[in-house]
Order: sequence, then structure tokens, then C-alpha cells
Amino acid sequence: QDPMDFEWSYWIEWGRERILWLLAGHLLVSQVSRLLVEKYKPWCLMVYGMAACWLLLGIKGFAVILLHATISFAVAQFQLSLLTWLCSLILLSTLHIPAVEEAKRKWYDTENEYYLLLFTVSVRCLFCTSFSLEYCWHGPSQKSSHSFLWMLAYVFYYPMFHNGPLMNFDEFSKQMRRKEAFSLKTNLSILIVGIIRIFFWWCLAELMIHLMYIHALYSSASPLEAASYWALG
Repeated sequence: QDPMDFEWSYWIEWGRERILWLLAGHLLVSQVSRLLVEKYKPWCLMVYGMAACWLLLGIKGFAVILLHATISFAVAQFQLSLLTWLCSLILLSTLHIPAVEEAKRKWYDTENEYYLLLFTVSVRCLFCTSFSLEYCWHGPSQKSSHSFLWMLAYVFYYPMFHNGPLMNFDEFSKQMRRKEAFSLKTNLSILIVGIIRIFFWWCLAELMIHLMYIHALYSSASPLEAASYWALG
């Protein structure tokens, strides 16, 4: 196995330890709230996402993400896209201030926990930007569906919490508001197909790491310099 692929081994380790179980918990909360209190499903999932964030990142990590969301929402009230972009860039830039980095590192016992905060805050910044921009673009009649509570439901939605994928707020809101008839057979088939897809791509990624050594190659210049252009191609 290529030992240089830090990111893959990093996420596999986190997935086995906690993230996989938290995703299973999200699935359970989603289905139970859909059956019992469908009207409040977004808020049940929001609370679950906040609890999962608190569990993994601690109270301080949770507070950082909540603070970023609050600042983004406050800036969005001016309804200026340029201000929203500036706010997002400034919030991202705080991740590279040495004093702030050092302070955040002290919150955790290991580097992996600090990196998890770093990855999560970076991706959450994209979600805050999406919400804020759409808030700027929509008219007064649509503002009611862009409340701070909906922003929190969007930012803390757990399946996309740590590394995406990115879904814009309008699409998220539309899917969360859509009422569907509960069908055990349909839901089970969707779950099984999803598991098969994940397993297929996971096996493919593992196969590439064991056979292609991409990361080991580009971290060392000498084998690349020795290879012909055809071999590199």
C-alpha cells in the first residue's frame, strides 16, 4: 500500500472510529422524525448535527463553527454579494493566522483532531457562503425561508458536515420541505443501492492505493525525472 496518501488513511481512521457510527445515527434520527414528527424533521436533524459536532470537535470547535455561521448571516443582512465574498475570505484567512492556529491546537490532544476542525471549518465556510449569497439574491417574499434557523439546519446537516459534497441552500431547502409517502420497500432499496455504490468506490480507491502509488511518486522527484514522457503520460 502507498503509505504517502495521508488524506485517505486519515478519513478511513476517523470513519472507523466515529464518523460511520454518527452517520448511522443520522439515518435513524431522520427516519424516526420522518415517521413521527415530519413537520419538525429539519430541526431534529439540526439538533443531531450540532450534537455530533460537539461530540467530535468539542465545545470550542462547535463554538467556532457557530460563530462563523452567525457572522456570515449578519453580513448577509446587507444584501451585498461583494461583502459576502469578503466576509468568507476573511473567515478563511483566520485559519492561517499563526497565533490562532496555535490556540486551536491546544484545544486537542492530537494533530488529527485539530485537522478535523480545520477541514470541517473550511467546508462549512462554503455552505455559509452559499446561504449568504442566495439570501442576497432573493427578493423580500423569499426571505422567510432564509431564516437563521434554516441556516443552522443547513450548516449542521451531518452527512455533508466534514467534507461535503457541496449542495446549495435552495436545493437543500427544497429537498427538506418536500413531503414523501413513507415506503419501507423503497427506502430499503435506496439504502442498499447506496451502500453498494459506497462499497464499490471504496474498493476502487483501495485498489488504486495498492497498485498505482500516485502519492509516493509525486512526493519524490527522482523517479519522475528518470521516466520517459510516454511513461509519465
